[in-house]
Amino acid sequence: MQVVHEWNTAVHVQDNEADAKKRAFTKAELHAFFAHCDDEVARIRAFGRKGWLPAFRDATLFKTAYAFGTRRNETRMLDAADFGRNPHGGEFGEYGRCQVRFGKAKKGSPPKRRGVLTVFDWTPDVLDEWFTEVRPLFGTDNNPAAWPSERGLRIGCQRLNSRFITYRKALSLGDGLDFHSFRRSYVTHLIEDGWDPRFVQEQVGHEHASTTSLYTCVPSDFRTRALRRHLDSTITAALQTQTGSQA
Repeated sequence: MQVVHEWNTAVHVQDNEADAKKRAFTKAELHAFFAHCDDEVARIRAFGRKGWLPAFRDATLFKTAYAFGTRRNETRMLDAADFGRNPHGGEFGEYGRCQVRFGKAKKGSPPKRRGVLTVFDWTPDVLDEWFTEVRPLFGTDNNPAAWPSERGLRIGCQRLNSRFITYRKALSLGDGLDFHSFRRSYVTHLIEDGWDPRFVQEQVGHEHASTTSLYTCVPSDFRTRALRRHLDSTITAALQTQTGSQA
C-alpha cells in the first residue's frame, strides 16, 4: 500500500536559481575580476585619494566571498572574531575557519549558523594583510565588523552591488554574473578540482545535494574529463593487479 503522497510529505523547495542567465565565473574571469580590484586600489592610491581604503575593503570582501562560498549578507555580516584556527589545518594559521552566523534561514526560523573550512592556500595572506595592516586604518576601535563602513558599523548591500557592477562593466562581463556568482564559482571550481561533493555541500550549508547541483556550472567537457580520469585509474589498477599476480 502506498503511504507516501504529495499531500502528506514535506515539499523540498530548492534555492531559487531560476534565472538561466545567472552563472559562475570561469577561472579566467575570476582572476581578471580580482586583478581589476587590486588595480583599482593601486590606481586610486597613486592619486593620493582616500578612496583606496574602501576599494581595498571591497576587494578583500569579494575575495572572501569566493574563498568561503558565502552569500552576500553572510559575508557582509562577518565580524573579525568569526575567523579562527582549524586544528586539522594548521597551515592556514589564524584563518583556517570562518564561522558564518547569519546564514540563510527558513521562514520563521533564526539565521542558520555553519562553520566553513579554508581550502585555498592564498586565503590567509589576503585576510592577514586586511586585518593587520589595512582595517585598523578605518579607526575600528570597538567596531567588531570585519568590513567597517566609513560612516557606520558595517558596509551595506547597496554599496557592494554598485561596486560589483562597476567592476563587471569595466571588464565587459555580462549581467549573468552577480555577487552570488562568487558562491556559484566556489561550488563549481571545487567540484571541477575533484573535491568530494558531500564536503562541498556541507561547506556551503545546503540541506540537499540537489540544491548544490543547481550551483554547479561545470564546463561542457567536465563529464568527459571525469569519465576519462576514472577509466584511466580503473585500467591502471587492473594492470597493477595483473602484474602482481604474474610476479
